[in-house]
Amino acid sequence: MTSALRVSASLLLAAGLVSCGSRGGDPAAPASTAAATATAAPAPEPAKPAAVEFEKLVGRWTRTDGGYVLDVRSVSPQGAVDAAYLNPRPIRVSRAEAFREGEALTLFVELRDVNYPGSTYRLVYDPAHDALVGTYFQALQKQTFDVTFARR
Repeated sequence: MTSALRVSASLLLAAGLVSCGSRGGDPAAPASTAAATATAAPAPEPAKPAAVEFEKLVGRWTRTDGGYVLDVRSVSPQGAVDAAYLNPRPIRVSRAEAFREGEALTLFVELRDVNYPGSTYRLVYDPAHDALVGTYFQALQKQTFDVTFARR
């Protein structure tokens, strides 16, 4: 067999093998694709929308060391919080927002009223205890306290 015939025969054989894979319905996956599919990591779960996560913060919360009440009325998907604070009368909430810090669902509340010149809460939602746990910065005393709020 001449070299030209050998090349032609090789090309015909290769073309025949390629076309055989497409007969009979779905094309067969090449071995390299099948192996890659078998070893591919599972797709990550889609992230929950912020609105769903933030709904966990909505509720009336009472500080476990006293009669302080944090009433979280709503949280927007962007993290804007409509909240009231009572001790036992209303104290002005100047800013409130919810956000994620890594895995932690966090609530920040700033108070600006008589005897509350910028006092703040930084609380993390604890799903195991359905509680808000964190710190309270008392601006007048310039002290920080560990606090816990339980859902009422």
